[in-house]
Amino acid sequence: MRGALGAAAVVCAVAAVLPGVAAAEPAGVARDSGAGVERLSVAADGTQLDGDSTGGAITTDGRRVVFSSSAKNATPGNTAGGERVYLRDEPSGQLKQVGSYPISSPVISGDGEYAAYWVLLFRDTKVKLAQWTAGSSIGLNCDALNCSQPSLSGDGRYVANVATIGRPSSSQRIDVWDWHANTKQELAWFDHTAPSRPSITGDGRFVAYQDGKAKDVFVWDRDHGSTSDPIEGPAKEATIVQISEDGSKVVYLSGSDTYVHDVSTGTAQRVPDVKGLAIDPTGNHLLYAPNDTTGPTLVLRDLRAGTDQVVSNRPASAEVDAVSAGGRDVVFESKADDIVPGDTNGKSDVFVRRFS
Repeated sequence: MRGALGAAAVVCAVAAVLPGVAAAEPAGVARDSGAGVERLSVAADGTQLDGDSTGGAITTDGRRVVFSSSAKNATPGNTAGGERVYLRDEPSGQLKQVGSYPISSPVISGDGEYAAYWVLLFRDTKVKLAQWTAGSSIGLNCDALNCSQPSLSGDGRYVANVATIGRPSSSQRIDVWDWHANTKQELAWFDHTAPSRPSITGDGRFVAYQDGKAKDVFVWDRDHGSTSDPIEGPAKEATIVQISEDGSKVVYLSGSDTYVHDVSTGTAQRVPDVKGLAIDPTGNHLLYAPNDTTGPTLVLRDLRAGTDQVVSNRPASAEVDAVSAGGRDVVFESKADDIVPGDTNGKSDVFVRRFS
């Protein structure tokens, strides 16, 4: 598989050095208050994209971002359109197309070398792994009809995903692939296909997932080969959001509230009347959407200090892996045309707000 990733012929990718966002439009401060916001979904020549861009996941250090776009002008030669996966390197300004036709938003490894996404292959779904250096992607081995919902470890070596069994699908399991060694561990089996949504830590030791039918959230520990009891307790229904990269916190939803579960102590911090969306790699900053729609749409909370910073006041959304370490950067998507100056494409775009 390493050899396959090194072969750039698998999926053609085009790299281009961006002249910088300011060359096409003023960067700087967004109109919805706070620190500076930059639009990341711009073409190789710095112009606006002619298609919708969605998703957005950022690395631990905030240097690379992955997103998907249906634009035809993101990189040279992609005139046919169709959804594509793009990796952007902020320090160099490079943008690479690394994959095609994702079903949902791609995710990124903590070091930014790999992205994972899932695609439709004939009647089935498969997980693909894209590499920054090679600018290409390969399909991971999947011994089930459908593999989906990938989550990556920090170096991209371990991929947690859902394998769905039967046609029509009747059951599923949670797998963790070590694609370097081409080995697999099966963590859990369910006799239903309600979403299970695995989330893996940076070192690949812990995987948090849910039983979507019973509404329980669990944490699997590779070192001990064991799985926790439902972390929310016996009397509460829960839906998983994400486990932090360091494995210290698990975010889940219950009722109208969000809970941040401390893995070491077994206690949970309640954040009332909000929908948790992502947690930073250190487990100290929670990105959430308030249930009250009259105020900001995205807010970043410092869980230790109990303080909030507005990410956006405009209609916006975000995915898991949307926050870099220490809450320094937050990636989000929005159709609003007044977040940065010069946004006239009438499309959904991907932005980053930087707090330092």
